[in-house]
Amino acid sequence: MSNMDNHDVFLSIDVGTTSVKFGVIQTHEIIWEKAIQLATYTEENAARFQLRSEILEVVFRGIREIPSALRKKIKMIGFSVAMHSCFPFDKDHQERVFLWSDAQASEAIEAFKQTEKATAFYLKTGTPIHPMTPFAKIMHFQKTQEFSPETKWYGLKELLLHMFTGRHLIDFSTASATGLFNLLERCWDQEILNYLGINETQLGKLVDTTATFNIQRKTAVELGLSEDVKILAGASDGCLATYAGYKTTGIPHSLTVGTSAALRKISHKPVLDFKQQNFCYYLQEDMYVVGAPSNNGGNVLEWAAQLFSDKPEDFFEQLETIGKRSPLGANGIRFFPYVFGERAPFWDMTMQASFKNLTATHRKEDIIRGIAEGIIMNLRLLKCMLNPVQIVTINGGFFQNIFLKQLTADILDVECLLTDKNEPIYGLYALVAATPKPQHNTEKITRPNVKQSIAYQKLAETYFED
Repeated sequence: MSNMDNHDVFLSIDVGTTSVKFGVIQTHEIIWEKAIQLATYTEENAARFQLRSEILEVVFRGIREIPSALRKKIKMIGFSVAMHSCFPFDKDHQERVFLWSDAQASEAIEAFKQTEKATAFYLKTGTPIHPMTPFAKIMHFQKTQEFSPETKWYGLKELLLHMFTGRHLIDFSTASATGLFNLLERCWDQEILNYLGINETQLGKLVDTTATFNIQRKTAVELGLSEDVKILAGASDGCLATYAGYKTTGIPHSLTVGTSAALRKISHKPVLDFKQQNFCYYLQEDMYVVGAPSNNGGNVLEWAAQLFSDKPEDFFEQLETIGKRSPLGANGIRFFPYVFGERAPFWDMTMQASFKNLTATHRKEDIIRGIAEGIIMNLRLLKCMLNPVQIVTINGGFFQNIFLKQLTADILDVECLLTDKNEPIYGLYALVAATPKPQHNTEKITRPNVKQSIAYQKLAETYFED
């Protein structure tokens, strides 16, 4: 059931780990958009976080930059957030919002993996056992006693919805990436909470992704919004990106390669595999997003640019020219791309990158092509977790490069459709607006080169063997 007329004006706000994106949508098209960078802070203890006050300041600033007349027409605001955030809240001045990349819980989670409860908790939640999760972070903080026993364990979604509705709310989709949410019963799991020594009153109130609420009057006035604006609970960014691609193209599989990477699919039932630990997150009634994330995507190319280019900013544009100077297989070089540890299918933060078969005869272009091939060979492992896959929607800065786009199609042996609507801001809108019949332009599909693809499938059989 649609909650909005197609002519109504909708504001999507996507709070990611690097920026906040704003999209004003009417009749399925963005009529105003903006992105504002967010600062991230690190500490020597592997802490990685953003600041509550800065997040809210950026959100408010972005809304105020929408032209006043258009702002007044907004009927609904929806929120997408990055998964796995943890905001310990015990005082009004508490500031740190820990991100998925925060690794403070690494030691605690490695010990927990050795227990029988690790399997049981994964199968209850659909959330991999990894330091990225709020489950892991809370377990770590309970052991260090850094926060008081009365601490509320919120995240980005609760922070935002409290500011706009006056209540600490969290949607089922975002909650299902915490490691605390029972996927089938759609509630905070009592056994897991007992294990952590916390209770439901210390967590946000659970609501469905399509739930809507009245905006706080003081917030509406402060931002120059209509006091009749409804606030949509929304979902998490990865789920919404996949949903957007599915609703606009009809393709259930999506591949995102930005800083990190993830391959996902829409499923109408939960799918779980403890051995490889795919994630399985709720999106809406009878719809789940199943997939696998990698720590290593565009960030590995940025690392390579710093090493191999006098002008790192030009490296990406020159990649096609450089890559084509080396043959398929990079003259034997194999690159294990774990510069930033790894999530699926290994779930090992200590994994390290390495080159294999590197000799004095290799040139710079061999190494660079080897790095590109290694990144995508690793994505092929994610694809194997979701087989069968014939066609995927693709998005992220990685695919703005023609060479990388074709290389991805060849190594994964899938058709790739680049779509600018494979974004969380469209996914939010699709949750509440009646969308047109899915369709896609076949002329925009990048198809595997048969000869190249066959060679890569042969190479893949032994690529990651020691």
